[in-house]
Amino acid sequence: MSRNDAAPGTVTAPPSRIRRLLSHLYIQCLIGVIAGAVVGWLWPSVGAELKPLGDGFIALVKMMIAPIIFCTVVHGIASMNNLRAVGRVSLKALIYFEILTTVAMVIGLVVVNVVKPGSGLHVDVSSLSTNGLPPAATEHEGFADFVLAMIPATLLSALTGNEILPVLLVSVLFGFGLHASGEAGASIARGVEKFSTVLFTLIRWIMRLAPIGAFGSIAFTIGNYGLDTLHHLFLLVGSFWLTALFFVLVVLGTVMRINGLRLLPLLRYIKEELLIVLGTSSTEPVLPRLMAKLQHVGASKPVVGITLPAGYSFNLDGTAIYLTMGSVFLAQALGIDLSLTQQLSMLAVMLLTSKGAAGVTGSGFIALAATLSAVPHVPVAALALIFGIDRFMSEARALTSLVGNSVATLAVARWEGQLDQARAKAVLRGEIPYTPTPEISEPDAKASPEPVLDPVPVNG
Repeated sequence: MSRNDAAPGTVTAPPSRIRRLLSHLYIQCLIGVIAGAVVGWLWPSVGAELKPLGDGFIALVKMMIAPIIFCTVVHGIASMNNLRAVGRVSLKALIYFEILTTVAMVIGLVVVNVVKPGSGLHVDVSSLSTNGLPPAATEHEGFADFVLAMIPATLLSALTGNEILPVLLVSVLFGFGLHASGEAGASIARGVEKFSTVLFTLIRWIMRLAPIGAFGSIAFTIGNYGLDTLHHLFLLVGSFWLTALFFVLVVLGTVMRINGLRLLPLLRYIKEELLIVLGTSSTEPVLPRLMAKLQHVGASKPVVGITLPAGYSFNLDGTAIYLTMGSVFLAQALGIDLSLTQQLSMLAVMLLTSKGAAGVTGSGFIALAATLSAVPHVPVAALALIFGIDRFMSEARALTSLVGNSVATLAVARWEGQLDQARAKAVLRGEIPYTPTPEISEPDAKASPEPVLDPVPVNG
């Protein structure tokens, strides 16, 4: 039957409209998440075997993160005339990170003490074992180890490792070196900028695989753990998700208001990234794309290049909430009565252990293990209680941290005077749509000029 022969009263969407709708990455990711949940629910054994799809997608993106951060930070620093601006931006970012991370931890501490999700379990610690935990869960990294880990073995090994902090260190040093090298450094900086265009083109191709990665990750989660896994710890998982939602809407919403912007339009603007994070439980796959989008909003390239990657290690708001709620929950489950002083001492340790945790699945759990290893109040073996359901809280951790770092970048850019306010409002209203192109790292200069931090003179 032809299109004209359709039954009277039947409303059909034009094929071109459906194709346009399906061409959006966030629609494809949503379909992948729903399909993965269905497969994991109906065929658990099949879903459990699909984990490599998600792992493969994350691995593809992770191999691009180090060179993209390197190129962005190096070019941003090399293009600055006043190098004091680098230190100024970094200091403001760290101050912001510490304030918001502390607020997140305090909120989590209040909620878990009011709701008391672990009370009444009366778990015997002698019945628990660390044999099923990841090896890193029983290791503790002290402050000196944490600092030394930032220094790579060689200049190039930072770009081949799995940590963001060594990449940032090498990038900052290399950027300063180019800036101090005159015309020779300026020519290399231009080459770095062109190389970053190639990298963002590759990322654009890789991101087309995001729906497959989300499908595999969700299918594995549901198939491996089951829909009823949350039953006995529903109160913990539910209260954690609601606390994370409160932090995003109230705290981060207030920060956006202070900076003259609104949170909900920002969430709509990064909806594709949010769905990718929801499917993969990792913020790393969207880092390159998020850097480009925040530049498109009107934040200067140097500020984005410094603040956003640093936030992936120093501003994990979702992990901060998880640490306080998880540790106190375990104490409640074991019948350990923590005094306010003991809880505050744990919070102080968490301010360190939460730093440097990569935005990947399971990093929050490892940070919690490091916290328990550093304080005598709760045994590390208690982690066995929440190891099985940690995966169901990792999505909320990742989503909260993603939104928190997006807001942080805009806030620091506004604080530094490097946010085009008019452009930001226009982009978030949808008046200047974001279109990924090979020049994804550059905002549309014709629509609104990008603010820069003291551009370097032509003579270097």
